Amino acid sequence: MSTPATNPGALQPLTPLTGRRIRAAVVGAGAIGRGSHFPALARLAEEGETEVVAAVDIDATSVESFCAEAGIPHAYTDLEQMLREQRPDLVTICTPPTLHRAQTIAALRAGAWVWCEKPPVPTLADFDAVEKEEGAEGPGQGTAGGPYASIVFQHRFGSGSRHVRRLLAEQAMGRPLVAHCQTTWYRDTAYYAVPWRGRWETEGGGPAMGHGIHQMDLLLDLLGPWTEVKAMAGRLVHDVETEDVSTALVRFENGAMATVVNSVLSPDEVSRIRIDCERATVELTHLYGHSNDNWRITPAPDVSGDEAAAWRDFGPDVPSSHLEQLRELVVSMRAGERPRSSGTDGRTSLELITALYKSAFTDTTVRAGEIGPGDPYYTALHGGAPGWAPVAREEVPA
Repeated sequence: MSTPATNPGALQPLTPLTGRRIRAAVVGAGAIGRGSHFPALARLAEEGETEVVAAVDIDATSVESFCAEAGIPHAYTDLEQMLREQRPDLVTICTPPTLHRAQTIAALRAGAWVWCEKPPVPTLADFDAVEKEEGAEGPGQGTAGGPYASIVFQHRFGSGSRHVRRLLAEQAMGRPLVAHCQTTWYRDTAYYAVPWRGRWETEGGGPAMGHGIHQMDLLLDLLGPWTEVKAMAGRLVHDVETEDVSTALVRFENGAMATVVNSVLSPDEVSRIRIDCERATVELTHLYGHSNDNWRITPAPDVSGDEAAAWRDFGPDVPSSHLEQLRELVVSMRAGERPRSSGTDGRTSLELITALYKSAFTDTTVRAGEIGPGDPYYTALHGGAPGWAPVAREEVPA
């Protein structure tokens, strides 16, 4: 699959996004594209919002079978060609992280909005390069804003997170004080036998980047900006370049303090966020997605029954999902507004993860905003740290 180094050319503008279906293309015909992105797009197609016009994958057999099974009219192995010929309004990117920067920029330059799987890109430098391409006048945008690139952080979406976010923003349960963020999963040696896993260049990072990013992003979405982090990381089991476990202490702008644990060494798998406020504890316990039943609110003894009941009323159950995030993204596209999980809002979790690695590998406290151009961690999550940076592989003579 190729991506253009420059703008694919002057394209004739499409009609505005209002009053018609949004033309979408899926890049990557693997499990995420087939199992998460396309079903969400197909559901919105049933509701008259979208139509999937193309799919792209470097493997011709894979993309052709995907299109045949899903009823997608056009299969491509070349991204630039697809952008030029189909001129989609929305491109969903379901490829490995190392491809995200080039593919996102190619789509933005062609005038398409982007919905990109996590991790967004391998480094802050990559993220900032993508953000510079946003907002250009593109086909289909008219005088509205965009196109923008949004990251898939589906755990932010749904009735549970929306309700708790409102309670915290209004301080209905008092000030948030203490938080715990836990992504403790289990990955065996067979998982890491896949050559690209556990390597900085191809996976982008260890469990902090590839696994715990969802819970950390949700924690930030609920609690707001962080100010400093102190972390540790280790390779306790797996023979990999990246870490297989990390822990961190995080301080937030609102004064709350949190512990964060990311692990692939934990047979009893769980994803958990707990926030202790002045008047109640709110806790989310799940694994890969949550509904209302996964949330629990425990009031302090002096809270009235009526008030506690109001806190526990989450309304109709809308589980977290790709579909719910896509629904909101489509609304933003039609309004020409920057969507959630894009720009500064999409960058915050990547900045925290980058700071976590820097803190762990340098044994220092890292503060928000300090990692920028000139800092080795701005362009590589390992920062060139001894014992963590990739070791040059010796070539074996033929």
